[in-house]
Amino acid sequence: MAAASSTREGKQSLIGDVKGKFDKATSTVFLDYKGMNVETLTKLRSEFRKAGVEYKVVKNTLVKQALKDTPYNDKLNDVLVGMTGVAWSYEDPSAAAKVVKAFKSTGGDAGAKLQVKAGIIDGSVLDTSAVENQLASMPGKDELRGMLLATLQAPLAQFVRLLQAPAQNLVYLLAAKEREGDKT
Repeated sequence: MAAASSTREGKQSLIGDVKGKFDKATSTVFLDYKGMNVETLTKLRSEFRKAGVEYKVVKNTLVKQALKDTPYNDKLNDVLVGMTGVAWSYEDPSAAAKVVKAFKSTGGDAGAKLQVKAGIIDGSVLDTSAVENQLASMPGKDELRGMLLATLQAPLAQFVRLLQAPAQNLVYLLAAKEREGDKT
């Protein structure tokens, strides 16, 4: 009886761990990796790690238990069948989708075997096309920082150009007078 109890506690701990990953993640992508070999999966895991994404193969029943009290519990029942890999993005919501898109385009035959089942972002369930087309094309954290920096710098650059304009105009005027003086 003690073994059954410890197994039950182990499963509850595992369910709690998976639930914590879903709670902490900014987005999640569910993948079907059927037909991929170990070498290719190792390469995919490496790409996920580089992008700051956690990837695990999780039993569908554990994912269902972890998502039991969430608004998208029933929406994922048809997704959680067969082989399921889960990619959690914690900082950049588009990171997992971008890794999958890049892997599918450069992975050749192995990349073609990797299939997106669905995704979750901000409590909404995304279908396959939304993950591959919309989520994967969202600007990443670094791209957003660059856009913000450019937005902040634009008024300052324009102000500097305005301050330099009178001096620049004076230089142009003196150059024109010089050329005019050389003609006479």
